Amino acid sequence: MLPLWPAYKRTPGDALTINITTLELAHGRTVDVLLGGDPQGFPLVMHHGTPGDSTLFGDWDEPCSAHGMKLICASRPGYATSTRQAARSVADAATDVAAILDRLAHDDFVTAGWSGGGPHALACAALLPRRCRAAATLAGVGPFGVGDLDFLAGMGPENVVEFGAACEGETALRQWMRDNGEPLRAVTGEAIAASLGGLVPEVDKQVLVGGYAEAMATSFRRGLERGLNGWIDDDLAFTKPWGYELTAIHAPVTVWQGDLDLMVPFAHGRWLVDHIPGARARLAPGHGHISLVVHYRAEILADLRQFCR
Repeated sequence: MLPLWPAYKRTPGDALTINITTLELAHGRTVDVLLGGDPQGFPLVMHHGTPGDSTLFGDWDEPCSAHGMKLICASRPGYATSTRQAARSVADAATDVAAILDRLAHDDFVTAGWSGGGPHALACAALLPRRCRAAATLAGVGPFGVGDLDFLAGMGPENVVEFGAACEGETALRQWMRDNGEPLRAVTGEAIAASLGGLVPEVDKQVLVGGYAEAMATSFRRGLERGLNGWIDDDLAFTKPWGYELTAIHAPVTVWQGDLDLMVPFAHGRWLVDHIPGARARLAPGHGHISLVVHYRAEILADLRQFCR
């Protein structure tokens, strides 16, 4: 295991430095973890999207520090340097989060998940009720195969085909990944908006520029550097039961969703608000999948901060 905070520093005028460490979990698995924010702050566990890796939230370091929060984000199994866990369920994320927090000597925490990370954040709220103080989904996907949510309706064409392959099983999905996912393993910041095709409306393209675009491209490249298994296992997990019931959630949950989102349509956010006990809606008109998180980061953190005590 690497030392936990060797690279963490903040010198006026210098670039921020984030620490990425490797933690050992049960059964010989290891997990890639980003640590940032206030080293003495209240833990905020972030869950990255699909695909991605722990570095996706590197630009949340300074805002988390300002809010007195310690930033923790793990690459899910199969992404970056995290050991693959074949046939994993969404619920398995809670077990890993508990183990990571134990290794870091933390008990209570708050959590948030963006996009494919949303169900994983909710898993923590449902399955770690004594530890999870609050949760947020940020353009988080809803469940597949429930009668009152058409999972694919309103998604961009690339997602429709991708999840269609996932429904056929791992063999079909792996072929789709070979044909369509490989380019993301080498994508650049300049090319990332074009590579996402019909999944990004104009409002998302407007924020996918400069350093932010390169940071997201870097997260894609790093997350997929050892192959496509993490992405494949995410998709398969989304097309089967998550492994927990939303009615088991008693912690405060906030649902953030933009109405122009083509990756996770607005209906998913509305569905989650209707089915999570006591969920608070933060439905943002005029925003897409990416612009939502870029423009509302301060509000998201402030909302979670009230439960960090």
